[in-house]
Amino acid sequence: MSSKTTFSLHIFTLNAGGGHYATLKALNAIAEQQKRPWQITVTDISQLTDLLDPYKKLFGVNANEMYNDMLSMDWTWFHPVSMFLDKFLISLLYPQAVKVGEQHWRQQTSIDLVISLVPLHNRVIWESLQRVKPGTPMVTILTDFADSPPHFWIEPETKSYFICGTERATNQARALGVLEEYIIHTSGLIAHPRFYQPIGCDRPIERQRLGLDPDRITAIVSFGAKGCATMLDIARDLERISDRVQVIFLCGTNKKLAQALQERPTQLKQHIQGFTEDVPYFMNLADFLIGKPGSISMSEAIVMNLPVIVDRNYSTLINEKYNADWILENQVGMAIKSFKQIVPAIEELLKPENWLRYKANITAIQNRAIFEIPDILQSIITGLV
Repeated sequence: MSSKTTFSLHIFTLNAGGGHYATLKALNAIAEQQKRPWQITVTDISQLTDLLDPYKKLFGVNANEMYNDMLSMDWTWFHPVSMFLDKFLISLLYPQAVKVGEQHWRQQTSIDLVISLVPLHNRVIWESLQRVKPGTPMVTILTDFADSPPHFWIEPETKSYFICGTERATNQARALGVLEEYIIHTSGLIAHPRFYQPIGCDRPIERQRLGLDPDRITAIVSFGAKGCATMLDIARDLERISDRVQVIFLCGTNKKLAQALQERPTQLKQHIQGFTEDVPYFMNLADFLIGKPGSISMSEAIVMNLPVIVDRNYSTLINEKYNADWILENQVGMAIKSFKQIVPAIEELLKPENWLRYKANITAIQNRAIFEIPDILQSIITGLV
């Protein structure tokens, strides 16, 4: 058991989609709120992998940039190919990657715990860490509802702890051969603590301030931090019910999308929002969420008591397919084959018997992961796990 009073945590994240950095921000925020005695160092995994990244050598952009372009242009049908290539290339370059990892760890001084918020690279992180700083504990926090084996999140040959936010991920860890002592099940995935704080504002007044009708049913449309061209198609279809529904569009960093939404002729009452840290505020003004089945945005919506409508089809990201299944299993919203069906889906969602069922099921889900995980991490650091 450690007698130290301050502990050094080294966190790996990556800029592919928005969920990994959102989870990092949530962990930083809760550590600050709880005055945890942690000194946190953050490394984007691309800082290490760029040296070996074949995508950068061939196309001039790294793998994360290509992934983000795929999301923003709605080319997710390509994801099975890119996932296969990623796993193949990481396996091929594994020995070199471990050496790069060793160089990284030699530059670090004191490390009490390594936390991974990234998939694909956890075996490299683990082996390079143990070669240079043997015995240093590592925790992998899954930011997906399920793993996409092999060699995505869960690496059973390591002795990393795996924090799983769903029964599916927990059972996958067991099935892959992870020892029970290294499997930690939480009540959900991490959502920023701000989503749990009361928002002291008058919803009708705030809707009016954004140019919306104070009493009309309000959808919030979000496709993650990078936005997505599909949002334009959704906006066009919603014209058919513009007398009943209004929309808040969260476009993330996708300025071209925000401009296109702003400039198109419309009867739809709408608010176009670029990248913002105030997602809880906008969700508080909405009645339900429309978007891709991203694990973090879904988790945030459930915490904010919003039913969800997502799509699930051949182009859904491999690691997000189960997210859509989870919505159906838990009856907290709808998963449709195409957003061309968005208008009948909304009409079905808003039927009183369906609406009441979804809201009751959401209320029954008590995701407290952001408040559970700090104690878990501290227990691992101090050897109490």
